[in-house]
Amino acid sequence: MSEHFTASAPGRVNLIGEHTDYNGGMVLPAALAVGLEVTLAPRGDSAVAVSSGGYDAPAIRDLADEAVGDWADPCVGALREANTLGLLDGGATLDVVSTIPEGSGLSSSAALIVAVLKAARAAKGEGPSDVELAVAARRVENNYMGVPCGIMDQMAVALATPGTAMALDTRLLDYTLVALPSTHELVVVHSGKTRKLTDGRYAARKVECDTAKRYFGTEDLCLLDWDDVVSADLDDAPKNRALHCVSENIRVHSAIAALGAGDMPALGGAMNESHVSMRDLFEMSLPEIDALVETATELGAVGARLTGGGFGGCIVACVEKSAREYWLKALLDRHSDARFIDAVGGV
Repeated sequence: MSEHFTASAPGRVNLIGEHTDYNGGMVLPAALAVGLEVTLAPRGDSAVAVSSGGYDAPAIRDLADEAVGDWADPCVGALREANTLGLLDGGATLDVVSTIPEGSGLSSSAALIVAVLKAARAAKGEGPSDVELAVAARRVENNYMGVPCGIMDQMAVALATPGTAMALDTRLLDYTLVALPSTHELVVVHSGKTRKLTDGRYAARKVECDTAKRYFGTEDLCLLDWDDVVSADLDDAPKNRALHCVSENIRVHSAIAALGAGDMPALGGAMNESHVSMRDLFEMSLPEIDALVETATELGAVGARLTGGGFGGCIVACVEKSAREYWLKALLDRHSDARFIDAVGGV
């Protein structure tokens, strides 16, 4: 029997900073308790055999296969990348155990790719740093799976520490870990609406951002001046996407400062403003999610917002720890399709 190597990666929730990670901005993700574990056994052939408790039958693929929109695509892409990096020489048998809800916007694909790459590094006994593996994982999503995502998810699941948020400059890949509040929890609730980043709407937003980038002659929309964007002779869609990026980047800096100062009203205000911007300027929300966010704040959350790529998935709400149990029950009573996923906070 071949030797087995195991690695894990958490899901992540982005507290604030949506669609800024491919536009030169800051993000503030945090690791969750939900996550996944991958057990990898190298093979002498080019076969990719993937089994997971979430699927009835194993997927049998080959390293030569292109992405087909299948649940095993991240595994095939990750193993192709592992071969390119010299961590493996051939295929592998993989077993995946996950507690991350699929289509939740909590980075299940990034966690899966990172975990496969970490398991391949363990098989080699040496290899790239966690930051380098995060960059490699992004290549898998961009180049193999065709998802034009930024670097946030991969960095968060490769490096984030429970109980902290990662203040990440996606342009420079510089990051600091920021303590989460001990008085409040960041509660993740699934809206009941699932999504796929490969369904085209995420890519359409990326195209609109690229149009704005060409107009302004920059890759870093987040660093533009608000007034310059407002006065630009640009169609409404790319202009609004750029306005979201500029204002969202400012909100991330405000949220980081608020966490550092223990100023929960300021953090909540930034989260609320972020949701309005995602709804109105980036047009990535849904009525069901808007209603869930509205109820969350009505019931006492200091802030709430859609989190993830948009068009479904989860919200994140900042709630006093002492009130969380009552708040959550009241929220789920009013939104029967919603369900609790996880909560993170400081110690």
